[in-house]
Amino acid sequence: MNSPVAIVTGAARGIGRAFALRLAQDGFRVVIADLNIDQAESVCAEIMAAGGTASAIRTDVSSEADCIASVAHTVDAYGRLDVLVNDAALFADLVRRPLWEVDVAEWDRVFAINVRGTFLMMKAAIAAMRQAGGGSIINMSSNTFLSGIAGFAHYVASKGAVVGLTRSAARELGEFSIRVNCIMPGLTRTEVSRAVDEPGRYEQLLRSQSIKRVGTPDDLIGTVSCLASSASQFMTGQALTVDGGNSFH
Repeated sequence: MNSPVAIVTGAARGIGRAFALRLAQDGFRVVIADLNIDQAESVCAEIMAAGGTASAIRTDVSSEADCIASVAHTVDAYGRLDVLVNDAALFADLVRRPLWEVDVAEWDRVFAINVRGTFLMMKAAIAAMRQAGGGSIINMSSNTFLSGIAGFAHYVASKGAVVGLTRSAARELGEFSIRVNCIMPGLTRTEVSRAVDEPGRYEQLLRSQSIKRVGTPDDLIGTVSCLASSASQFMTGQALTVDGGNSFH
């Protein structure tokens, strides 16, 4: 039997990169679907240097044609698709501002990537997963949906939409043995420079967090590994909070 295949969007850096490396370690053949093809190729090189199998395709998840092409590339290269991780999102470049100052174009851009992109990748993947006899779709939401953090109304609303999309898709796709779940991380420190990393932001976070350290991508990879595996074969429609005990629901 051929080893399973996963697409990870937004995997050229940050949390997505960590997911891709972990899935490769778990035995998946991994496709890095990212707008930054040079960095995506670099992650592929990391995977292959460790003995894994990977390829990259330039993908703008807000483009339906790109999403279809990324799935087609995957099936052409590896013959199947078992797991889709929707990690691509717009957050790092956002600046905290009140709702009434959010530009409409920025609102639309956030939704185009965070919500439309998730929808388009799911839509593109379904036929290949049905052909494979089932699969697992893992969407990335955020614990900001639970707290309603101020200053990022468009981001919070987009991540709430991801939870709703996850639940609806889980209802529709269960009969095809396709599971759909999402992860709601808290603020996670990566190598990516972000406008949201304001002075004192992490110290403020730790005051409300049960585990008194800042989260890293390594704190999330176990959850994605479980959701991608048969260990979670009877779990679907769930939103799992992984934020050091900041949000309870």
